[in-house]
Amino acid sequence: MSREHQNEIVEKIRIVKSECQKHHPVRFSITYSFQSAATNVLAVDEKGLPLRDDTGALVFRPGGHGTLLGNLNKLNADLIFIRNIDNIAPQTRWKKMVPFHKMMGGLAMQIQEEIFANIRRLKAKRISAANIEKARLFCSGTLNIRLTENFNRQSRNDKITALFSVLNRPLRVCGVVRNNNEPGGGPFWVEEDDGTLTMQIVESAHVDQRKNDQLKIWSKAQYFNPVDMVCCIKDYRGKPFNLNHFVNRNSYIISSKKEKGRAIRALEMPGLWNGSMAYWNTVFVKIPLMVFNPVKSVDDLLRPVHLNT
Repeated sequence: MSREHQNEIVEKIRIVKSECQKHHPVRFSITYSFQSAATNVLAVDEKGLPLRDDTGALVFRPGGHGTLLGNLNKLNADLIFIRNIDNIAPQTRWKKMVPFHKMMGGLAMQIQEEIFANIRRLKAKRISAANIEKARLFCSGTLNIRLTENFNRQSRNDKITALFSVLNRPLRVCGVVRNNNEPGGGPFWVEEDDGTLTMQIVESAHVDQRKNDQLKIWSKAQYFNPVDMVCCIKDYRGKPFNLNHFVNRNSYIISSKKEKGRAIRALEMPGLWNGSMAYWNTVFVKIPLMVFNPVKSVDDLLRPVHLNT
């Protein structure tokens, strides 16, 4: 959160915490993470010139949710659950939703254990051809990693190096729901510059509106990303990854916004679950639409799910 909102948020959480403890004997450990002002970016006008305020000072703006990668990088946790702030479910749905979050957490732990087991076999002094093949099948079958076409023609050592490289990465398990025409991104295969395919969460801003083939693929998307994910950010030795090493720096966005009535252009860093996690190992899991309750405006509170509580 931004420090300017700290007092209001802390007070609101205090009230909610007190109310919860009246009905449930639970303990809360709550800490706060602040978006660093050092990640703000310079705003420009429609001509691309630096924007200045009424005093002549340069105008800086927050660089989008991708700047929160630094906050995520500072956490020391085995499992991190990330949900979008505008996914607000009524209390009547909580009990039905919790099992799916537990499932995603359990799946992340299971996949991580399998990744670590494969890495340890690859790191052993003597590894059989069967275990190399087992690691390859795990990469393609469970993690949907597309290895290079010449992988099978590589030497034994090169195969081990390649498999270790793709396995030794942060992991995220992302829940996706049926596409219900909500604004946002979705899960897609993306062809990288070197021709390899990776699984990504793509936003509409990343789609080239001039290319009919891209628009056709986008329009047929069956699933939507509600930003409901579980992240594992430690390696097989228990050491945290440097998450900055797995970012696609070219996936930034230049957006059009308003600054006190003036039209401006603002740079947004690679999105937290888009370009900032581009080179993580990614697994998509279909979850019920029931777990996604978007509230982007006051009008959304008039949806049946909120009125019938």
